[in-house]
Amino acid sequence: MPASPRRKSVVVSVGPVKVGGAHPVVVQSMTNTDTADTAATVNQVMELARAGSELVRVTVNTDDAAKAVPKIVDTLRTFGVDVPIIGDFHYNGHLLLKKYPECARALSKYRINPGNVNIGKKHDDNYRTMVECAVEYGKPVRIGVNWGSLDSQLLTQMMDENSKAAEPLDAMEVTMRAVVESAIRSAEAAERYGLAHDKIILSAKVSNVQNVVAVYEMLAARCDYPLHVGLTEAGLGSKGIVATSAALSILLQQGIGDTIRASLTPLPNGDRTEEVIVCQQILQALGLRSFTPQVAACPGCGRTTSTFFQDLADQIQTYLREQMPIWREHYSGVEEMKVAVMGCVVNGPGESKHADIGISLPGTFEDPVAPVYIDGKLSKTLRGDKIVEEFREILDTYVARRYSAAELAEPVVG
Repeated sequence: MPASPRRKSVVVSVGPVKVGGAHPVVVQSMTNTDTADTAATVNQVMELARAGSELVRVTVNTDDAAKAVPKIVDTLRTFGVDVPIIGDFHYNGHLLLKKYPECARALSKYRINPGNVNIGKKHDDNYRTMVECAVEYGKPVRIGVNWGSLDSQLLTQMMDENSKAAEPLDAMEVTMRAVVESAIRSAEAAERYGLAHDKIILSAKVSNVQNVVAVYEMLAARCDYPLHVGLTEAGLGSKGIVATSAALSILLQQGIGDTIRASLTPLPNGDRTEEVIVCQQILQALGLRSFTPQVAACPGCGRTTSTFFQDLADQIQTYLREQMPIWREHYSGVEEMKVAVMGCVVNGPGESKHADIGISLPGTFEDPVAPVYIDGKLSKTLRGDKIVEEFREILDTYVARRYSAAELAEPVVG
C-alpha cells in the first residue's frame, strides 16, 4: 500500500535545499564534535555529507564555536562540499548571533529552542533578538520545541487550566498539547517579529514513539509549516534504530514529515554516519526515496551452515554503498537496483529472479554451484573459490550496461 499523499506545506529554502511542499523528504544529521575544533568538525561534516546527509547541524554554544563557524563553512566549500550548515543555539544564541555577525551570515539556518532561550525571564527579548537576526541575514529558522526543555510557564498555565476543567486530562496529554502549543505560539511570535511564513520550520520532539506520533499529528493539523520529525533521544543501538523507524514510519506513511533525523546515541568513537544510513533506509523501505541499491539476503538456517553467503551479502552491500558516490555521477537510476544474495536452493533461485541481479549460493550438502540471474533469467553459473570476485565483476558490467544510458531499456543478459 503506498504512503498517503504528502501533507501540504509551504516550501522553505535552506541554502540550495528545498524543504516542504512536493519536494522529497530531506535527511538531516548533526555533528558531535566540539565546533571550536575546526578540523574535526569539517571532517565529520564531510563524512556525513558523503554518507548522504543533506543538512548538517552543528552546536554553536560558545564564543570559540561561533568564531569557528565561518572557517568551517569556507573550508567545506573549498573541498567542494556545499551541504547547508545549521547553527544549533540554546540559552545564549541571542548573544552569539549579535556578537559574531560572520557566524550569523555563514549559517544556512538557525535552530532555536523557545523553551530555553528566555530562561528565568517574563519577556521574550532574547527570542526576538534571534528572530530579528534571521530576518536581517535572510535565514530560515527551525523552531524546535523539546519536551525536556519545555517552556515551564506555558506548561504550568496549561496544567492549572486543566485542573479546573470538568473532565481533566492526564498530565502527559497536557504536556503533549503544551509542546504543540509552544511551537505554534513561537511561530506566530516569529512572524510578528518580521520572519516570513516561508522561513519557518517546526519540530516538536518527545522520546516515546506513541507520544511523538500523537504530537506530530496534532501539530500537522494546526499549521502548514514544514515539519522536522524525529525522536528527541532515540537511544543506543537496536533500541534507537527500532524506535526511530517505528515513529518515523507511522508519520511518513501519513504524509507527515519534511525533514527527518535519527537521533541515535553512538558508541564511544562510533560511526556518526549510522544515523544518516538509518534515515535513508527508512525512506527507501517506505518507497519514498531511493539512495542505494538494496540487497535482499536470506537469514540463514540449518541448510546454510556455511557463513559464506553472509560474508558475500555483507561484502556486496558494503561495495554498493561505497560505489554510489561514483555511480551516482554516471549511472541514472542505479540507486533503484535490487540485488539478491541467497544462501540455498529453497528460495534462492526464485528470489534471484525477482531481483535485477541475484546469486543463489550452494547450501550445505548441495552441489557447489552458484547460479546467477540477470533480469529474471539464468545468466551463468559460478564455481570455485573466486565466486565473490566474479559476481562483483558481473555486477559492475550490469550497472555499466543497464544504467549508462536512458535508451538501454531492454533487459541486460550476460
